[in-house]
Amino acid sequence: MFAACSAILWLLAVVSSTQGANILGLYSALSPSHLIIHMSTAKALAEAGHNVTVVTMMQPKVMHKDIHLIVVPVTQEQADAMENQMASMAGSRNDIITTMYLLLNGLDVMITSQADLLKDPRFQRVFETKFDLMIFGCFFNDFQLGVAAKLKVPVIVDWMIPTNTMIDQFVANPTEVSYVPNESTFATTPMSFFKRAENLVKDVILKYLTIRFNYKFNRIYNEIFTDKDMPTLSDMKKNISLVFVGSHLISDGPIRPLVPAIIEIGGIQVKEEPDPLPQDIAEILDSSSQGAIFLSFGSNTKSYMVKPEIVAIIFKVLSGLKENVIWKWEDLENTPGNASNIFYRDWLPQDDILPHPNTKLFISHAGKNSVTESLYHAVPMVVLPIFGDQPLNAALLVNSGYGVSLDLQTLTEDAFRKAINEVLENDKYTLAVRKFSALYRDRPLTPKQSVLFWVDYVLRHRGAPNLQSPAMHMGFIELHNLDIYALVLTILILLVLLSQRAVKFLLGKLVRKVKAPAGKKKQ
Repeated sequence: MFAACSAILWLLAVVSSTQGANILGLYSALSPSHLIIHMSTAKALAEAGHNVTVVTMMQPKVMHKDIHLIVVPVTQEQADAMENQMASMAGSRNDIITTMYLLLNGLDVMITSQADLLKDPRFQRVFETKFDLMIFGCFFNDFQLGVAAKLKVPVIVDWMIPTNTMIDQFVANPTEVSYVPNESTFATTPMSFFKRAENLVKDVILKYLTIRFNYKFNRIYNEIFTDKDMPTLSDMKKNISLVFVGSHLISDGPIRPLVPAIIEIGGIQVKEEPDPLPQDIAEILDSSSQGAIFLSFGSNTKSYMVKPEIVAIIFKVLSGLKENVIWKWEDLENTPGNASNIFYRDWLPQDDILPHPNTKLFISHAGKNSVTESLYHAVPMVVLPIFGDQPLNAALLVNSGYGVSLDLQTLTEDAFRKAINEVLENDKYTLAVRKFSALYRDRPLTPKQSVLFWVDYVLRHRGAPNLQSPAMHMGFIELHNLDIYALVLTILILLVLLSQRAVKFLLGKLVRKVKAPAGKKKQ
């Protein structure tokens, strides 16, 4: 009895020691979909009783009444530059490598605007508050780790998708090129010789681009954080406590090694119970006895950015279906056309529409959030990927049997109609997503519970150096045993040279012995 009481008191002491911590969420990525993930983490912490301050550059869709929100929007010039670049990208298909190249060049406003944020007086006020932890929404803004250095707090990185080349470097997660496809390679496992070769080449390119980004981030960091006692950006990266990643590899694969400092919270944005739908949307879905189709290209690519001729094809096919269609279209004064079965809305609660029993198909851009939510709610898909990780997400989705993928830039009426009918009429897609949904939900802890436990863990221990891989503090030569290989190679070379000399010496003596008697006999 005494032992049980002691255990309860200890548990209460642990809980009380971490509840009410002051946590800063620095979420400056200019992507509404990224912000949904980050704010879902912040909301979970606020609901648990922590004092959460969030800095963003746009108004979030996910919010909690107890979160102290600081919004520092981009300038109109920056907003226009990004809008134009996103519209340009919507007109072509771009993979991760192309997208990263654009971020280094034409789209570098995504980086410079996040640097400008740190100089804004509204942001500078965070240094007047004592924080216990910073959760860092990472998206090509590593230089912002200097904020944690100034606040003298541990850092948890929040990342929206599975770990990749840029995230692996924070915790020395192994790459494993021979059997783990990188973020730019689609391959089933085990990979063939040519796929492994492709994966290796792309890995080299991605690492080169990462080095380019690190050079840029270091320059910005040194320009902004000029205090003499500031650690280097490299030192800050070596002292990251944890990384939250948007994956659940047991179900969505590919299976790969993860160091203990990587915590999977894929699906953190999915509500445990959907919120009540807006009345008009609820009426549309409830009355859709033939089923309903949901269409959205996400938050980064506006529907009107898609080529007009492609939009016309989509409208013509959808307007001829018996199912009702709910279409996310931002410019309600200029819609693609009128049809009795198509309903346009400039904003839609995606995570509440997908669970509705009459939602039978999701037409999507294959963004990670959309794919996750659709599969979680067991809704098959027709996807039209545009850029970034979307082409790879689409390929993985098709390979797993969760839907059909089409090229948005070369879309035809026949192909689009055939894809929709295939997914709606073939039960194999619905069965596949239901199986995935069961696997995705089957975890020892929900994503929210994982966030709460590991945040409290870092708070209790003032960081998590015990979870760090030793590789974080090793140089390239040590990490890859190049010094040992060099020593072994040197020894082998010396042995070969000495052996050659010994053989020559012995052969020389033998020849001389053979020649000597012959010479004496001749005399």
